[in-house]
Amino acid sequence: MSLMREAAHRVTDEILAVAKAENIEPEKLRKLVANGRVVIPCNPVREHRLKGIGEGLAIKVNVNIGTSRDHVDLSDEFAKVEVAERYGADALMDLSTGGDINEIRRAIRKKCSLPMGSVPIYQVGVECARKSAIVHMSEDDIFNSIEAHAKDGIDFMTVHCGVTKESVEKLRQTDRVTGVVSRGGAFLVAWILHNQKENPLYENFDYLLELAEKYEFTLSLGDGLRPGSIADASDAPQIQELVILSKLVHRARERGVQAMVEGPGHVPLNQIEANVRIEKNLTDGAPFYVLGPIVTDVAPGYDHITSAIGGALAGYFGADFLCYVTPSEHLALPSVDDVKEGLIASRIAAHAAEVARGRGLEWDRRMSERRYALDWEGMFQLAIDRSKAESYRKRSPPGEQKTCTMCGDVCAMKIVSEFLRKPNVDYC
Repeated sequence: MSLMREAAHRVTDEILAVAKAENIEPEKLRKLVANGRVVIPCNPVREHRLKGIGEGLAIKVNVNIGTSRDHVDLSDEFAKVEVAERYGADALMDLSTGGDINEIRRAIRKKCSLPMGSVPIYQVGVECARKSAIVHMSEDDIFNSIEAHAKDGIDFMTVHCGVTKESVEKLRQTDRVTGVVSRGGAFLVAWILHNQKENPLYENFDYLLELAEKYEFTLSLGDGLRPGSIADASDAPQIQELVILSKLVHRARERGVQAMVEGPGHVPLNQIEANVRIEKNLTDGAPFYVLGPIVTDVAPGYDHITSAIGGALAGYFGADFLCYVTPSEHLALPSVDDVKEGLIASRIAAHAAEVARGRGLEWDRRMSERRYALDWEGMFQLAIDRSKAESYRKRSPPGEQKTCTMCGDVCAMKIVSEFLRKPNVDYC
């Protein structure tokens, strides 16, 4: 019996573990899992840290790693796994497209103690392209890959079920600036146009549900027609796909299969709230997994910042799961340092959203108390990135150890705290 079906009757061990970690009543969490407002990706093939994603829980952050045709170095990917775990990622996705993809995925899975996701159609497309062309992949190729990933212990999979013949035809009539920017979406658009057939993931959705129920993996319903520029944000193809995915969410729930919905890429600030609310209303509160959103197109090299801005706002309005973006977005395969920078930026965004929603305030208060006390060690212990904070202080050591080189002996906190501690001082 699937976790979602079990949740309809009892508090499972998975629910109990997540409830303890999130400081939420187990019975309340049970109901949220049972009605699909929370997912707990947990393929039973392997043991790992359990994470809940959805309503009433802390906003989670995902890290994407993986090889490409031009860069296949498993030691690099292992280093990225280590960085992701060290700096507080909640989940990890392997998006490898270069080298022996099966062996790379299995090796990363063994190294990773976090819930792990993948995009099976990437592997299918790449392997078909090596033989002939992506458009020659078969339905069996697609579903066999999904089953292989499930058997390897993948906890959640991106499946682009909302790219249909009808939506592709409407896409052709739309004056988009950046067309299709989702790799999986592009594979399926090309396949549909070449073969003049319906998307196998949509047409055979019941079979996909059967696999998900059998192997207990969570469906991450991918946004294959997401906007790749803010000029394309919230356009007809994007919204039509979201409507299709919302219907599939309800079908998944009927089968007792956990499902979340992936959200748009490039969205200006003034449209983020509407995008989140539309997803929540159409899906009756399904967890929303957003890439960014990236709020401006003009900052290559800094898209960890553009996405963190969007992620903070999306999280405040109800997004549940932020997919990090690195400084190398649109430019290159992320390095280990890029992974760290992207993760830290997304964690800041998630925490900022949490604070605005009334959670996590004690962390900020403790930092402020230590800052006022000029307790540097205490500040470093509480910092999201201790090593970076310490490096800045070591780079510019102050003459007076209690202060920093920005203000020195005219440090506002030092001056005021000294006077506040002295009674009956003549301030004249």
